[in-house]
Amino acid sequence: MRGCSVGEQANLPGYDFPANYFRHGHGHRQHYVDAGRGAPVLMLHGNPSWSYYYRRVIAALSVDHRCIVPDHIGMGRSDKPDAAQYDYHLKQRVDDLDALMTHLIENEAAPVTGWTLIVHDWGGMIGMAYACRHPQRIARLVILNTGAFPNPKALKLPWTLRLARDSWLGAQLVLRCNAFAWGASRFGVKHRMDAGERAALLSPYDSPAHRVATLKFVQDIPLMPADRGYDLVAETGAALAQFANRPTMIFWGKQDFVFDDAFLQVWRQKLPAAVVHEYADAGHYVLEDAHERIIPLLRAFLASGTASG
Repeated sequence: MRGCSVGEQANLPGYDFPANYFRHGHGHRQHYVDAGRGAPVLMLHGNPSWSYYYRRVIAALSVDHRCIVPDHIGMGRSDKPDAAQYDYHLKQRVDDLDALMTHLIENEAAPVTGWTLIVHDWGGMIGMAYACRHPQRIARLVILNTGAFPNPKALKLPWTLRLARDSWLGAQLVLRCNAFAWGASRFGVKHRMDAGERAALLSPYDSPAHRVATLKFVQDIPLMPADRGYDLVAETGAALAQFANRPTMIFWGKQDFVFDDAFLQVWRQKLPAAVVHEYADAGHYVLEDAHERIIPLLRAFLASGTASG
């Protein structure tokens, strides 16, 4: 097993939360932030970020909410096994989340119901698949540039994702040059990140051995019914209507080169009562570009428990 590369004393601006770990039945440890007290909020990151992406949201919400923010296996402070030691696929990710939440609910006095689910990128697919397993647990939704349904553009992917997903060259660029995480931190924002914060966002992926998950997430994108995971994506997308009456707020960076208006339109169709805030000057990492505008709206949304606003 390959260990975590982000030390608890690493230079991580804005991220000083105590580390917590849960060891899964498959043997690997999953790191998660558990900060604050009050109504519970579960935040799920995507690829190639980690719980650091939510640092400002955790700081703002943990005043009166219990914030649970895991790092997926292979990312952040979680263990980083190689592909022979861990099944880097969507269903395993959902199973991991389910096991962690079961542990928290049964052993850490976490509430069974009343959760706010905040999702970004792959966190949307993982989180909504989990929500469909346990819909009674989810009280409200917050959606940030993500999907939880088949790609509305069918087989079309940006060339950068296609290169990483389907070619030897792309895989080598991801593993040897950290091209995917580096590119996301540069081109996934429209306002240049602070150098220290950008370094912190990239810090878990400091060697080829620690970049396996960033590659496997891209290779796991299901586009056709024959692709592994497509059935789960399709089933989740078809089941989203059950959340149509849940209070929902969507914060959307309009300059996302992956999760663009086509994805936002599906969310509008699936969750027609959702309040949508669009940011013309924000990219994929919408919380980096627009956190000053998003966090006050998010706090008011959670305080009211409704989608008005």
